[in-house]
Amino acid sequence: MLGCSRGIVKSGNPLFKGNYADPEVAVLGKQYWIFPTTSVDYKDGVYFDAFSSKDLVNWKKHERVLDSSMVKWVRKALWAPAMLEKDGKFYFFFSANDIQCPTSPWWKPQLINENQYGGIGVAVATKPEGPYKDYLGKPLISEFYNNAQPIDQFIFKEKSGKYYMIYGGWKHCNIAQLNNDFTGLVPYQDGSMVKEITPQGYVEGSVMFYRNNKVYFMWSEGDWTNSTYRVAYSIADSPFGPFKRIGTVIQQDSTIATGAGHNSVLNIPGTDDWYIVYHRRPASSTDRNNRVTCMDHLYFNEDGTIKPVKMTVEGVEKIKKL
Repeated sequence: MLGCSRGIVKSGNPLFKGNYADPEVAVLGKQYWIFPTTSVDYKDGVYFDAFSSKDLVNWKKHERVLDSSMVKWVRKALWAPAMLEKDGKFYFFFSANDIQCPTSPWWKPQLINENQYGGIGVAVATKPEGPYKDYLGKPLISEFYNNAQPIDQFIFKEKSGKYYMIYGGWKHCNIAQLNNDFTGLVPYQDGSMVKEITPQGYVEGSVMFYRNNKVYFMWSEGDWTNSTYRVAYSIADSPFGPFKRIGTVIQQDSTIATGAGHNSVLNIPGTDDWYIVYHRRPASSTDRNNRVTCMDHLYFNEDGTIKPVKMTVEGVEKIKKL
């Protein structure tokens, strides 16, 4: 839906119709792209749609850019996309099957035969809109390291050119180095495959980016099914931290929406203009899957800290084409 403020055309929030969550925003080619989770019951959430825009206001829907027919090991619960372009190919990282850890207090014995194979997968295509096909024929990460559920992956390109995956659920976050063709992980010098970088309050939904030579790390806290969901952040000199919680970036506003979280961040190329793309639940709704994708401005203080984001119904203004 489109909004209008004093004659300025704005995107409106949500950005597009439908229940979509966990949005991954990316600049691919000369367009902006959002790859979200289809917010439905786990058994039905076996496909991804994508959305493209040239101006942040008008969004085009691309249906089923990836679905379970292209990933034979997926049975349910496709969610939390992460997107990466490299050498003319587009790599689509995703979480699948919602696997449980036998040592977790949430684990139930009857689940062992149903969904104990899954984790973080990868698909590949030659165009942002796909269609994407399974890249490995199996999950890239399917085990629990440091008690972190293998979900909610984010791909971070470090200054040296190395690619790192920051991921994890159930209040634990890991960082792993990807090899050059994204077919596996590169062990650290001590032989470990991952390192834990969990900050205080972390639950899931990792995001990492550079600004002014500093590493910003965002994550989601609380419970995604209710109003406690929110985004917090830290700043460090390295993707390995240490990360100390600084403050809350975005949280519920009972007059607009609740459950604001699982975000990504957009920087307009060549500028210091930043946006937060996130999901939220309409204030009048108690349906946990009634999540919609929204975008608002992200502003920084002079010392580099982040100003708390105020959710809007107007969204963001139209910008020039890339």
